[in-house]
Amino acid sequence: METKTISAEVLNDLIQINNDRVAGYERAIKELKEGDADLKALFVKMIGESHQHKMALATEVQALGEEAEEGTTTSGKIYRAWMDVKAVFTGNDRKTVLNNCEFGEDAAQKAYKMALEEELPANIRSLITDQKVALRQSHDEIKRLRDSQA
Repeated sequence: METKTISAEVLNDLIQINNDRVAGYERAIKELKEGDADLKALFVKMIGESHQHKMALATEVQALGEEAEEGTTTSGKIYRAWMDVKAVFTGNDRKTVLNNCEFGEDAAQKAYKMALEEELPANIRSLITDQKVALRQSHDEIKRLRDSQA
């Protein structure tokens, strides 16, 4: 398959994963209790992060002359790493919500790792690498918060 097509497919898969991440954190916010304002603020920040990632990815897709995805995952190679996450973002307490969020962040890391295994132009590889690093920081913050729960 042509590198341009592979690149667009990978980028679109990552757009869909970021869409799923937004949906997951929106769902997690609904699970929070009144005393969890700190988590709500963190999740809103992570939703914003995914929106920024989507915009950067979509810009690259359009530069390749392709259409950027708008939905959540339904096809593509990389989405399989994220598939099970959509049903997981439920829980009744802070620790459960954080556990589920960490699971989602692990899946996002795996998806970005898989994307980087593809044959990609340097500029796209750099963008994906930078986003993976940012998402890793979010993952680590979620893990730290989860581990601090009794």
